[in-house]
This record gives sequence, C-alpha cells and structure tokens, in this order.
Amino acid sequence: MKVKILLLSAAMGGSQLVFAAPPPVDPAMLELADQSRCLVCHDVEVKVRGPAWRDVAKRYRGKPEVEEVLVEKVYKGGGGVWGDDYMSSNKRAGMDNIRILVKWILTLPES
Repeated sequence: MKVKILLLSAAMGGSQLVFAAPPPVDPAMLELADQSRCLVCHDVEVKVRGPAWRDVAKRYRGKPEVEEVLVEKVYKGGGGVWGDDYMSSNKRAGMDNIRILVKWILTLPES
C-alpha cells in the first residue's frame, strides 16, 4: 500500500493530495434550527425532504433581494421551487429566528 501511495505521489510530480472538508458549521445555528424544527426536513449537506442548505445558499448566492422572500416562505410555507413537495409553514419558529437562520443559510459556502 505504501508503495502505491509513493508511486501516485511521484506520478503527480511529488505534490501531496489534499482533501478539503467542508467548513465547520456553527453549532449555535444548528441548535436554533433544531429548536425551530427545521432539521426535521432539512440538513446542511444533504437533501432530506427539503433541499440541503448548502444547495439553497448556492442557488441564491449574490441575490440579497431573496432574503425576505425566503423568510416569508419559511414562515408561510409554499412549494414548487425545489420540486413537487410542499414546505409546511413554520410560524412556531418566529420571524426573528427565521430571519437569523435564513441569513446564516445564505452565507454557507459550497462544500
């Protein structure tokens, strides 16, 4: 096994392979998302029922005008943007918490 790694390294001009992990996720934001019951349908990295939040960030990156649209969508619910599934309203989370979470989601870098 060691020989194969050395051969691969030599074949690449001696450079090292580096695999970058996604940046760590803010545990306070995950806690707020959990308390707000967002994690029932969403995950940062993978699609659950709703889209992965990194995919949301990627789709809306550089579009600050969408922030309030997303806040309203989370609060009131809606569908048709990420497929045929319908997003339930999440009024119990409260507009302030929804706004905090949407701002955070939109800052997530690509993995």
